[in-house]
Amino acid sequence: MRRGGPAACRSLAAALLLALAACGGGGSGDATSVAPPPAGQPGDQPFADPTLYSSAPGAALPAGVVEAAAVTHHRITLGGTPLAYTATAGHLVARDPLAQQPEASFFYVAYTADGADPATRPVTFFYNGGPGSASVWLHLGSFGPKRLVTGDPATDAPVPFALVDNAESLIDTSDLVFVDAVGTGYSQAIAPHTNQSFWGVDADAAVFRDFVMRYVEANARGASPKFLFGESYGTTRSAVLAHLLETAGVALHGVVLQSSVLNYNSNCGVVRRVSIACSGYLPSYGAVGAYHALLSPAPADLPAFMTQMRSFTAASYDPAVAAWIATRALPDSGTLAQLAADTGVPVSRWQSTFNLDPTTFQVTLIPGVLIGRYDARVSAPAGSALASEGDPSSTAIAAQFRGRMAEHLRDTLRYSNGSPYVTLSSAIGSWDFRHDGADLPDTVPDLAAAMAQNPQLKVLSVNGYHDIATPFHQTERDLARLPDASPLTLRNYAGGHMTYLDDSARAAEKADLRVFYQQALP
Repeated sequence: MRRGGPAACRSLAAALLLALAACGGGGSGDATSVAPPPAGQPGDQPFADPTLYSSAPGAALPAGVVEAAAVTHHRITLGGTPLAYTATAGHLVARDPLAQQPEASFFYVAYTADGADPATRPVTFFYNGGPGSASVWLHLGSFGPKRLVTGDPATDAPVPFALVDNAESLIDTSDLVFVDAVGTGYSQAIAPHTNQSFWGVDADAAVFRDFVMRYVEANARGASPKFLFGESYGTTRSAVLAHLLETAGVALHGVVLQSSVLNYNSNCGVVRRVSIACSGYLPSYGAVGAYHALLSPAPADLPAFMTQMRSFTAASYDPAVAAWIATRALPDSGTLAQLAADTGVPVSRWQSTFNLDPTTFQVTLIPGVLIGRYDARVSAPAGSALASEGDPSSTAIAAQFRGRMAEHLRDTLRYSNGSPYVTLSSAIGSWDFRHDGADLPDTVPDLAAAMAQNPQLKVLSVNGYHDIATPFHQTERDLARLPDASPLTLRNYAGGHMTYLDDSARAAEKADLRVFYQQALP
């Protein structure tokens, strides 16, 4: 889901449109003249890519696409320790593993620590979701060497957002590869395939498998410990991809699930049917109500309050909402009063919309105000510019991420191209969500299969308490279906879909990631 993002392209399963950007277009595959990027450090190799890329469903690059990249050298100081690293920004060609025919030219940016032993140095593949989102949100928001200063959850950060060295970068722990899905960024299918060929649960995961295998081959990383880091729909991808990689003989050490949507069929914000209970959202509603000072008394400790809300959900709300779905009978007045006290939603709303969906919660919690979907701590007056796209938490940052990504590629990484960098394509409108014989994916069994194939595989699930797109408790419920929970670690933070935009949450998540990598490595 986060996504990646900001709101304009809504269609099937639009509640899971996690890419934080507006719909983008692209150009043709023909060569064009491109102004060279500015000169960098001695030894840098700038690349003015002459190919024009398109995000159109039927677009395809001609056969014979060249693998090429810009290479630049940088330094960062983390925890008082200087670290030199190399950035590589360009394309690799994913090939069908049997016929070895080209499938797609993937755009990626890799950050690798200088002087590290590739046999022991981990490498982590990052991607956002959508489906149809580029990986700009993770790239410039989370644990890369640079990040944008968003001021989250405030919406008054100076613009343009400052691009700064990231004190919480994961480059001190792992090499980092940020890769864009086909039809996003500068990634495009290669004829006879089209972008549309890879716009589906299974086809998308398979071509990502082929990219990972190509990156490993091209960079001699066969012995490196390998990790996946997917966000939102990227977690759907990760579960299927992990299974495909393990089946192909590419062993993983760890999978990080950021703001998961593993089972579309259990999320009432995705499947808009009254038969789907919204119970997994209730603790998040409590966290959001507390943040907006709608509870009295205010909870003194958020994690402790969330434990209380989980218990109330299981003991009271679950059976009450099941009865309401079956008979439309409301529970006793005590249960209604407790729901109001724990969420800030008045009894009258619970009486009219007892199986309370996240969209209704978003637009009615505070009269005259729209709260964010990806981060419900963010709010804007109804009818304001910030509320105009349906999610102020997305609108507040989307344009900045789009613009600063183009500058970062050109000015910092020395990669230039004449096409617009597509942060969000139209893929969700024609995405094939079918998987394992169902119309919508349930990928918990895929993750379980990967863990069964590789008993050493570790999984870290991270969520924000204030995310009402992929609520943390629904993730906990979905992951509870895994037959073996021993390799699984759950961590929740104050924040939204992109917990890493919150300064405190990002620091806590980085600390948890370091421990996770230490536990996952031999």
